[in-house]
Amino acid sequence: MNRATFNTLKRKGSTPRTDSMCLLLIGAAMLTVVPATAQTGAGAGAALQERVAAVKQSVAENQQKLHQYKWTETTQLTLKGDPKPPSQSACQYGPDGKVQKTPMGAPPPPPSGGRMKQKVIANKKEEMKDYLGQVKTLLALYVPPDPQRIQQAVQAGKVSLNPGGGSGVAQIVFKDYALPGDQMTISFNTEAKKIASVNVNSYLDDPKDVVTLAVQFASLPDSTNYAQKTVLDATAKKLVVTTTNSDYKAMGTQ
Repeated sequence: MNRATFNTLKRKGSTPRTDSMCLLLIGAAMLTVVPATAQTGAGAGAALQERVAAVKQSVAENQQKLHQYKWTETTQLTLKGDPKPPSQSACQYGPDGKVQKTPMGAPPPPPSGGRMKQKVIANKKEEMKDYLGQVKTLLALYVPPDPQRIQQAVQAGKVSLNPGGGSGVAQIVFKDYALPGDQMTISFNTEAKKIASVNVNSYLDDPKDVVTLAVQFASLPDSTNYAQKTVLDATAKKLVVTTTNSDYKAMGTQ
């Protein structure tokens, strides 16, 4: 209580007891605010923990189910706005837990032209092949999301809930998930307990070599969740890689 307020009360005939009562009332009001704020923070933390636990459980269950399937992967490259012929691979999980890919269809024809032109084309193809290998390695860091990395992000305080996910969808934002400065946002369907989409802002060796990733998920008849379409945009190379997974069949069927 400042001096002006004290003098005003004094002129009105306030006693020290009255002043003490005012101070007690103010203190009581402050005490009622603090627990409410703490409770709100605790509630938000509990909601985040609940969402993260549901995502980890969903990922683990779906990975087990996907090991029982084989499918077709179609890859479409667009370089500097020029779409290249799509390629397809037959995919399934191997004994080591990694996806095995077998190319489908006839191999591309050899480059035409003289020896020097063929060498230049071959070098460019080899360079692009190496770059795509780096891109696929980067992609594997985020899809499917790794429960261990998720937990590490939680422990480091790098996870938050975005309230803009819409009805029945929680958006969970991860900072520094796989690389320093990256960001991954998982849109999680809280009713179906499934990932709806994943969006990533990342990079390759140099942070200037920006790579964005947008993944849309879908469900099989037995409710298994899978990455239906992935669009990877490597802006530095002006390269867009669109991958579509389809024709899922249980192992042992034709």
